[in-house]
Amino acid sequence: MLLSGGDPLTLSDDKLEWLLARLHKIRHVELIRIGTKVPVVLPQRITPRLTAMLKKYHPLWMSIHITHPRELTPEMSAACIRLANAGIPLGSQTVLLSGINDDVATMTRLVQGQLQIRVRPYYLYQCDPIVGSAHFRTSVETGIAMMQGLRGHTTGLAIPHYVIDAPGGGGKIPLLPDYFQGIDGNTIVLKNYEHKYFYYPDTQ
Repeated sequence: MLLSGGDPLTLSDDKLEWLLARLHKIRHVELIRIGTKVPVVLPQRITPRLTAMLKKYHPLWMSIHITHPRELTPEMSAACIRLANAGIPLGSQTVLLSGINDDVATMTRLVQGQLQIRVRPYYLYQCDPIVGSAHFRTSVETGIAMMQGLRGHTTGLAIPHYVIDAPGGGGKIPLLPDYFQGIDGNTIVLKNYEHKYFYYPDTQ
């Protein structure tokens, strides 16, 4: 179950708890996930009272929208750590934006900084072709190069899934560099982040 847009954390504590309590009682709801920008743009909202309330409704997860390492302020970091200390797993979603975060150095600072405050980089979205977004869009080739620039140069925990949210309800489709090169007889041909080839025996 996903609670998202508007932003659920703009509700009062009482209204949010009313909603969580009822969802928590639905037998087939296995977990609740909150999609929010609030820890980034209004970290003061993440109070001890709020986190104490949220931890009553585990398994509860939170997806945070973070775009640039400058958003990792002391206040925002404290808010995320407070949520993590309440046992709430945190994942981040980032949109790849031209001139904002589309170089490897910036993205590396972002993903590594997130891990330091216990936020797992989860999705890196290709910017959708929506009206008014053309100046922010990068090529898919830029996104693939971004993944190549991260893989092997930082911990695997810091590497998000680069995805396109397919139009028409097709879901999130991951995009990867060509690490799997094919099968040669009983051997898997692989290429690593340094473009070196490796041969792995397959099982029959």
